[in-house]
Amino acid sequence: MELKEQLKAKGYIFHTQSDTEVALASFIEWGESCLNRFNGMWALAIYDHRAKRLFLSRDRFGKKPLFYAFITTSKGEKQLIFASEMKAIYPYLAQISPSHTFSAMSARANIFSYPQTHDTLVDGIYRFPYSHYAFVNLGDGSLTPTRYYNILDHLRPAPSTYELAKQEFFTLFCDAVRVRMRSDVTIGTALSGGLDSSAVICTMAHLAKQGAEAQKDWQHAFVACFKDTHQDESWYAKQVVDHIGINATFKEIEPLKEWDNIYKYFYMLEDLYGRILLHDILIYKEQRSNGITVSLDGHGSDELFCGYGHIPYALWDSRYHPLRLWQLCHTTNGTRLHPESTFSVLKSSLNMFARTGVKRLIGREIIKSADSSHPNFKAMDTLNQVLYVLFFETLLPVIIRDYDKCSMISSIEIRMPFMDHRLVEFMFSLPYHYKVGGGYTKKLLRDSIGTLMPSSVTWRKPKLGFNAPMADWIARDKSHNGLKEWFLDIAHSQDFLECPLVPNAKETKEQILALANGNIAQENAQNTAEEVWCALNPYLWQKSIAQYALRF
Repeated sequence: MELKEQLKAKGYIFHTQSDTEVALASFIEWGESCLNRFNGMWALAIYDHRAKRLFLSRDRFGKKPLFYAFITTSKGEKQLIFASEMKAIYPYLAQISPSHTFSAMSARANIFSYPQTHDTLVDGIYRFPYSHYAFVNLGDGSLTPTRYYNILDHLRPAPSTYELAKQEFFTLFCDAVRVRMRSDVTIGTALSGGLDSSAVICTMAHLAKQGAEAQKDWQHAFVACFKDTHQDESWYAKQVVDHIGINATFKEIEPLKEWDNIYKYFYMLEDLYGRILLHDILIYKEQRSNGITVSLDGHGSDELFCGYGHIPYALWDSRYHPLRLWQLCHTTNGTRLHPESTFSVLKSSLNMFARTGVKRLIGREIIKSADSSHPNFKAMDTLNQVLYVLFFETLLPVIIRDYDKCSMISSIEIRMPFMDHRLVEFMFSLPYHYKVGGGYTKKLLRDSIGTLMPSSVTWRKPKLGFNAPMADWIARDKSHNGLKEWFLDIAHSQDFLECPLVPNAKETKEQILALANGNIAQENAQNTAEEVWCALNPYLWQKSIAQYALRF
């Protein structure tokens, strides 16, 4: 809306309410620099018929995908094919064969690294990099991506006091939510019951009370329930909706009812995943069946506020402040430790402190990043460097890829207030002790937006990732809505054991048997189950391609 008014003042006339028309006018007026004026997500292609050139771009943080391939026509001409999904490119390929990327997929950690590269799983298909644009040479279809945005160029001095930072964060976050509540259609929220999604919907309620100019039909929360498992957080979600006075749809996730579609979903998802995404698919499917097409969700907060337990990296940053050092030693993954474990935590923390100090003294990098040489990266404290890598280079790009795929299966558009670029720039300008302190992670978020939420959520310490209870599903048989029989069939399948894309099939078989028979300790079972799922991914991907893609 704001860009439209600026362009009207320059004489542009608009005929629709479409954001596409505004994007085109912006490109005509400002060229590629228009991208820095956008606030949101996009993957776009603009053909300029006057200059005979094609322009491609992805948003700052890669919320929306863009793939491309080069093919040779029957006349020997080189052509560029591009699309928002790989499967749209499949019919143009001579064959669909695994790329060299598969050779590295035996390691679970690699699933969280390759989505930031130009590689994909399919030989000949490439991923266009986010925060880049390119003008395509229509003569030979070649393109050279140019980076138009680096958050390190947009950092600024932090507010002089914590109180000022709280006020500015509250203002920024409310505005980020307000802008994303603009919609011609009904909007909703995927509410886990955790701090981040609760902050989003409680801020929506706050803005509605303030009379913000946005979609009024927003009171639609959807909660995934994992009955009788350790992953169920529906009780907390109920506290949130009761607090703001709205109803919620509680969707019981029953994997057995959907498991016949697992190969279809793999084909639609197109990629390898570090966790099963069935519950994500089903919660957005539930939204769509209830008339929701836009969902405001809480993704991005963990990487901004240190929600994953990377607190020990802040120890070096606190070296001159004994109180902060002591608080960090008593905070891990959002939970104050029991007194009996304080000594062991202090010992490991001091060990990391010493190792970090040695690295500093000999001039070695503590945190490695593609932007390590940037002066503003070097100026960051250690915790912010860790969060920077999580946000831009490893974990978050995978998470937003996952949620985009899961939501678009049901044609749901996810909007992410925590990833408003203004908010992200502000958060990476703040010192570590504004994010972690007093025995809590996400300190600034709790102290500002927490006033809008029930205290049981604001000051809740245990954190659960929004993951399916895979260990329970593998251990339970059909009579208890489990998948034990299916996993055992896979484990004993010669087809799986001989799959060339799964180098550790026998080890995976043993893990499945141990989980199915209850021979793994509860505290290790979920992690083992997720390792099993990662190992199965290449096999399931290959089966899905054979079943669906080759129908072309």
